[in-house]
Amino acid sequence: MRVLLVDDDNDVRSVVEHALTFRNFDVVAAGSVKEALQQIISQSFDVLITDLHMPGAGDGFVVVTAMRHIQPNVLTIILSGFPDVDKALSSISLDADQVLSKPIGVVQLTEIIHGMNKDKKPRTNFSKETVASILEREVPTTVERWLSRVMQVDKLAAISLSSDKRTSFVPEILKNIVARLRKTREIEAVALHSPAAVAHGELRRQQGYTAPLIIQESRILQVSIFETIQRNLGGVDFSRVLPDVMLIADEVDSQLSQSIDSFLRSKSE
Repeated sequence: MRVLLVDDDNDVRSVVEHALTFRNFDVVAAGSVKEALQQIISQSFDVLITDLHMPGAGDGFVVVTAMRHIQPNVLTIILSGFPDVDKALSSISLDADQVLSKPIGVVQLTEIIHGMNKDKKPRTNFSKETVASILEREVPTTVERWLSRVMQVDKLAAISLSSDKRTSFVPEILKNIVARLRKTREIEAVALHSPAAVAHGELRRQQGYTAPLIIQESRILQVSIFETIQRNLGGVDFSRVLPDVMLIADEVDSQLSQSIDSFLRSKSE
């Protein structure tokens, strides 16, 4: 059986690799998410064994999700020494065949793999959702998380505004991003005029913002959008994630540029 072993701890990876090889597994080891994704794309496997934290708390999730989409019949095992393993895995346990806490003996791990393989049933490919449809569906949650982050920044929170006034422009900006993902997919395409971005710049001047604060809000929006995508990776069309992320970044920058231009023009008048 061909095994992809993913762990950023060199010592752990080496010990497990040698032990599994000794027990007649054909092991390919990867020390990072990037390396694991390269192997998933280029080779075929029967089993995936991945650490959850490398060093990010959701790195194992990315690996499992990629494997599920590209090689759906691979047996997947997640290993984690994280204290809150049950809570940490609540959102991804359905994607993994087994979730095991570290440390685990290689003999036990071998028995688990053989048992899983014996009871293995064919899987169909996941139905895949586009990033555009995810962002469209998750507008309320993205706005809520954006507002939460904004209120943690002292200079932004110091501006006295109701939540409705503070977030009024965000749904329209998200709508423009979704439209860009579905229509104009060229990176650095000619920016389309955005009345929402122009109105946003004028309104922020009236509300007492500075240009740096508008830029900071835009940065927070980009982070919130990427978090929305990350939380929905289990159902996303994985092949389009990277191009879509690039398009989102370009569109957010385009919207920001129009808002800043509008802000500065209003200020000079």
